[in-house]
Amino acid sequence: MTNPRLFPVALGLFLAAAPAARAQQAALPPVAVQDKTQPSPRLNPAVDRAERLSDLMVRDLRLNGYQAARLRVINADKTAKLVAAERQSAGNAPALAQQRTSIYHERDQELQAVLSNDQYSNYFDARNRYNKADHDYASSAGQAATQAFIKSVQNPAPARANNATIGPANPKATARPAGNLGRNAR
Repeated sequence: MTNPRLFPVALGLFLAAAPAARAQQAALPPVAVQDKTQPSPRLNPAVDRAERLSDLMVRDLRLNGYQAARLRVINADKTAKLVAAERQSAGNAPALAQQRTSIYHERDQELQAVLSNDQYSNYFDARNRYNKADHDYASSAGQAATQAFIKSVQNPAPARANNATIGPANPKATARPAGNLGRNAR
């Protein structure tokens, strides 16, 4: 049996704790609003390019979680620099080649600090293959994006869920069968 004298004490403790619980609920941080000034990954081809290269390197070099995370940061940084250099030196091939070489050298130095000796030697042996794969992806992704844009302008996708598009009306009249084919037809 419970002691009837403890009921007022328990009720007092409960009532004293209720405002504190409400204060904790009110002190929750607000929902983070997405920064609209930053490019989304869909609109930033450098992000896709870096992720593809990172996935290839993580698989080939058999990296652990820490190494993979560091590699992804390094590749994102270097790919952003490569994209900027490609835009800046679009018409000047020797200057672009020099900038690429310096960016690849920076990546080599940063990866040497992250990878084990065996992994780095495997990376160093295959680095020309990684650079070529990245370059091929960048050129094919650029062409694919241009082709997709041209296709979307020439043949716009339906804006509604039922695939209805705004266009000229169908000139043919729909032929209706002759006779009574309704519910009461015999």
